[in-house]
Amino acid sequence: MKLHTLHRTRYRYEAPVRESFNEARLRPATADGQECRHFELRVTPSARSSHYLDFYQNCVHLFEIAAPHSELLVEATALVFTRDTPALPADATPAPLASVGDCLLQDRCYDFLPDSTYVEVTPETSALAAEAAAGATDVWQAAQAIMRHIHGEFQYRPASTTVHTHMREVLKARHGVCQDFAHVMIGYCRALKIPARYVSGYLYNGPRDELKGAQASHAWMEVFVNGAGWCGLDPTNAQLAAHRHVKVAVGRDYADVSPLKGTYRGTDRHRLSVEVLVSETEELPQPMSVA
Repeated sequence: MKLHTLHRTRYRYEAPVRESFNEARLRPATADGQECRHFELRVTPSARSSHYLDFYQNCVHLFEIAAPHSELLVEATALVFTRDTPALPADATPAPLASVGDCLLQDRCYDFLPDSTYVEVTPETSALAAEAAAGATDVWQAAQAIMRHIHGEFQYRPASTTVHTHMREVLKARHGVCQDFAHVMIGYCRALKIPARYVSGYLYNGPRDELKGAQASHAWMEVFVNGAGWCGLDPTNAQLAAHRHVKVAVGRDYADVSPLKGTYRGTDRHRLSVEVLVSETEELPQPMSVA
């Protein structure tokens, strides 16, 4: 699919602020069957930006605004090509659950097994995870069983949590949004020693408006399967991550992939608005922009 993404963030401050230093993780990735053909970042007031790859290979843009300003507008647009590639190759043989501990020997898995900012493995989590994955014999079966369990047992309720909600709160409330479902699933998988990481991005809903979490920043997760690598699962919609999912960044949980964060001097009273639009397009590929 050829997808056009727009992510617009606007801060309005009650009094002018200054010395604003920011980092943005908004550029879609080029990896795993996805290609970002064009990207543009616009900041108002005007600011020069630089970019680098962080520890998890996410593209991070840095920009600063020293002068006083009452509003900050950050607009990211991209043209992304996605492919409906199988999450698990046909010739892959998922590791049995009994040998899942071998993943500790792989550097790329180590960070995605311990607790993190919004994910915690407790005896309760371990018991719930074992129940959700009962009967599964390999990593991929277990992960899909956990996905279906979370989709069935937790209610999707927009605006019921915040970006700082911990998975333990979601386990008590039994409701949340896509970020919360991803955190709970990551916690369950880690409780079974399955490496699991958080994915931020977007979801194209298509003309039928049948998926939850579309037309907003979306979140899902990936598990590591020996012989196949990282495989995406979307517990909010109980489906594999595929050509409708646009991956932007990965990390241990939301704390590693926040789309926009920073510091500034001035009032803490502000209004925040975020708009996301994902649409299918027939645009021809444009020259790659690194802005």
